[in-house]
Amino acid sequence: MKSIVLIGPPGSGKSTVGKALARRLKRSFFDTDSMIEEKSQKKIGEIFVDEGEDAFRNLEYIVLQEVLQLPNCVISLGGGAPIKEQSQELITASNVFVVFLDISLAAAAPRVGFNRDRPLLLGNPRAQWQALNEIRKPIYHSLATLSIKVDDMKVEEIVSQIIPNFEAVLN
Repeated sequence: MKSIVLIGPPGSGKSTVGKALARRLKRSFFDTDSMIEEKSQKKIGEIFVDEGEDAFRNLEYIVLQEVLQLPNCVISLGGGAPIKEQSQELITASNVFVVFLDISLAAAAPRVGFNRDRPLLLGNPRAQWQALNEIRKPIYHSLATLSIKVDDMKVEEIVSQIIPNFEAVLN
C-alpha cells in the first residue's frame, strides 16, 4: 500500500497533520527533520552553521531515500526537502501519495515562530519565507497528488480532506 508524503512551507502543519493522519489511518509517522537530527546527533540549525546548507541537503537526501522505502506510513518532509531535482525524481519514482499543504504567509507567521531556530529564515524572516515560498511553490504543485489550501482549516478538517482522496487513489 502507498505511503503518504506531506510537503509544504514552514508553518503549513506538515508534522501536526502528519501525526493526526497517521493516527487516523493507524500507520507509522516519520518526520524527516527529526530523522536528520537523530542521525546527525545535531539540531538542523547546527548542521547549517557547522557544515553548511549543501551538507544538510545531502544528509536530507539520504534520509529521504531511507524513508521512502518504508511501506504504509505517513511522512512529513522538511520544507526544502523536495527542492533538489534529485529529490523530486526520487519522490516521483517512489509512487507515493503527495499532499501539498499550501498556506499564506499571514497564516504561517504565527505558527512558524520566526524567532526560532530556522536557519534559512535569518535576517528578515517574513521576506525570506516569502522568497523561499515563491521558488518552492511551483515544485510543490508539480509533485502533489493533492493540494490543500490550509489557511483557515483545523487539523482534523485537513485530515478529513486527505483520507477520501487517498482512498480514491487506492481503489
